Amino acid sequence: MTEIIELNGRRYLKPDRPIVVICVDGCDPRYIDRGIADGVFPFIGSFARKGHLGTAEAVVPTFTNPNNVSIVTGAPPAVHGISGNYYLDRESGREIMMTDENLMRSETILALMARAGVKTAAITAKDKLRKLLGRNLDGVCFSSECADREIEALVGRGRPGMYSADLSLFVLDAGIALLDRGAATLLYLSLSDYVQHAHAPGAPEADGFNRALDDRVRRLVELGAVVGIVADHGMNDKAKPDGAPNVIFLEDELNGRFGDGSVRVICPITDPFVRHHGALGSFVRGYARNSADIRPMMAASAALPGVALVIDGAEAACRFELPLDREADFVALGDGNTTIGASRAEHDLSGLAGHRLRSHGGIGEQLVPFILSHRLTPQYRDIAATRRQRNFDIFDFVLNGVA
Repeated sequence: MTEIIELNGRRYLKPDRPIVVICVDGCDPRYIDRGIADGVFPFIGSFARKGHLGTAEAVVPTFTNPNNVSIVTGAPPAVHGISGNYYLDRESGREIMMTDENLMRSETILALMARAGVKTAAITAKDKLRKLLGRNLDGVCFSSECADREIEALVGRGRPGMYSADLSLFVLDAGIALLDRGAATLLYLSLSDYVQHAHAPGAPEADGFNRALDDRVRRLVELGAVVGIVADHGMNDKAKPDGAPNVIFLEDELNGRFGDGSVRVICPITDPFVRHHGALGSFVRGYARNSADIRPMMAASAALPGVALVIDGAEAACRFELPLDREADFVALGDGNTTIGASRAEHDLSGLAGHRLRSHGGIGEQLVPFILSHRLTPQYRDIAATRRQRNFDIFDFVLNGVA
């Protein structure tokens, strides 16, 4: 009898062939559409005939940590607990990076597969994800960012710089090497969005990276793998016509109206990789000093040009499937062209180095690619055609739905 693992109300078949899931960080569907049309994705483009080319919805806030953890748990943040890259702990008052696996409230598909005897690997570009993806994982788990000499030898070159396209290609090459050696059967490869933050679809730098991605997906399939490709979020231009970043400094706006220290605004996009976005995204959390100010602050925030939505913490938790106990007094989301920051003094935008600000976090970056290298079974073709797909459905599809 085929062995099955169960997690968060889903059942997953143990793989009888190599399985690779790639999270292409920041891969807006426009990169795929433009790349296929321009011949940048000759191999991935062929999946329209022999596999599945579709889209799915990411978790809101559309940031790296909540979406990667959703993908490897098959569940939204309300289940696994990771609701951003960064959060305010109400009990201690401390602002904390959400990189500690102890903050997670769910096992992962990866850990359970490894426990069931499947050779499993989780490789990430950014070390901030390593502990979360590797929670209870008795298998291979490392990051490009902190690759040691043994990993460099495996890949055949030195550790890349943090701000480079090669940080992601190193992850893919490591996965290829593990697969080629038979050292892993189930692999989760999570890339960096450095290229996507800096370069729009069709830009030479984006095309060069995507050609390299296409070549590596081809190699994984040649090695016998079923490949699933998804993203943690899309990406939008967040600059004004003159190229200046389009930003609302919400903490400054509200403190100017309600008094200094009346509100603390947390930017959940914040992580160690801030040079390419200045910790500016399109989803922030607000914490009022006085509860009587919450509704007036929400109204004042909603009236600002570029703000798409302001809702209280309870509604945000319900609407976006977030853990209520880690939610703020209110959340504010920017529209597709607007970022929201805290105070001007907290955001260093010098790292953009002349690039237009491109970022994510809101509803406008929720649509992502959902791609499989092999044909779906009739049952899963029907599911793909008739149901809403989430990016965290990808393991269900690659493990249970491939013919």
